[in-house]
Amino acid sequence: MILASGSPRRRELLEMLGLEFEVCPATGGEHPPKHAGPDEIVLALAEAKAREVAEHSDGENVIIAADTIVWLDGELLGKPHDEAEAARMLRALSGREHEVWTGVCIIKGKEELRGAEQTFVKFRELTEEEISSYIATGEPMDKAGAYGAQGYASVFVEGIRGDFFNVMGLPICRLGKMLGKLGVKLL
Repeated sequence: MILASGSPRRRELLEMLGLEFEVCPATGGEHPPKHAGPDEIVLALAEAKAREVAEHSDGENVIIAADTIVWLDGELLGKPHDEAEAARMLRALSGREHEVWTGVCIIKGKEELRGAEQTFVKFRELTEEEISSYIATGEPMDKAGAYGAQGYASVFVEGIRGDFFNVMGLPICRLGKMLGKLGVKLL
């Protein structure tokens, strides 16, 4: 099994399931399709990662790739490029519900499975001081939507509807069903 991602959170989640795998992150740039919905975006990005890694792997390996975005008001909030952009994203999320989408693509030989998961996250109102203090931790800089619900930003989250693990970057329930179709049992 190969995880086509360098995400420490995805690695932790697969380890939590007791899976043995190697990490081989895709190196191609992320180029979301224009004028696409959030499900189409995450599926295209996850598929591109999986196919890239599958090209350099034998057909017996199970390749798992995922991509996560935050979606607010019809707009994609990816990883912030700088602290100012992180602050803009956090202000936009403050006091509002938004969507977290993760696309998963699994390839084994000629078999390819794809799926997209949607989870709703509600933030409480954030103060400018909280936003600045959170950005100073460095945590938001490598995360879609400029936050990690499993880290310091957990104090911002009023509620989650859907798969919590999806917000961390890997929808475990969907992943389990997909792996089951390939004969990989988690339990």
